[in-house]
Amino acid sequence: MLKLSKKTEYGILAMQYLAENHSGIKTAKEMAEELEISFEFLAKTLQHLKREGLVNTIQGMKGGYVLNVDPETTSLMSIISVLENHPEIVECTDDDHNNCERKDFCSIRHPMLILQKKIDKIFNETFLSEFVRNKPVELNLKMN
Repeated sequence: MLKLSKKTEYGILAMQYLAENHSGIKTAKEMAEELEISFEFLAKTLQHLKREGLVNTIQGMKGGYVLNVDPETTSLMSIISVLENHPEIVECTDDDHNNCERKDFCSIRHPMLILQKKIDKIFNETFLSEFVRNKPVELNLKMN
């Protein structure tokens, strides 16, 4: 089953939290307490998000983290891809690691590639703004 890592889950939670609180600077400790998640793990995840430019830090006594991207244009895939490898449903859909001995005669490889493209499309077309709570969301799951 496709499952995102805890690091990615915390990264999405932090990005969501910062998007909801865009007018204020939040410390890792504040976020961890309010989200009820591990401070140490969140702090490391936030450092990674900062290195990749998704969040920024404000130094000083009243410092902390702020969102450094537009939630309307920041895709879920852009968050996921900086925190972990591209999520693959099976190994043979990953072109970089396509060393399966069955790939030349496998009967499910092509359908899995199609499914992978659909999953990638969802991650690429789902934006951080859709994760902001108390925002009306139009649910449209029709896939073309």
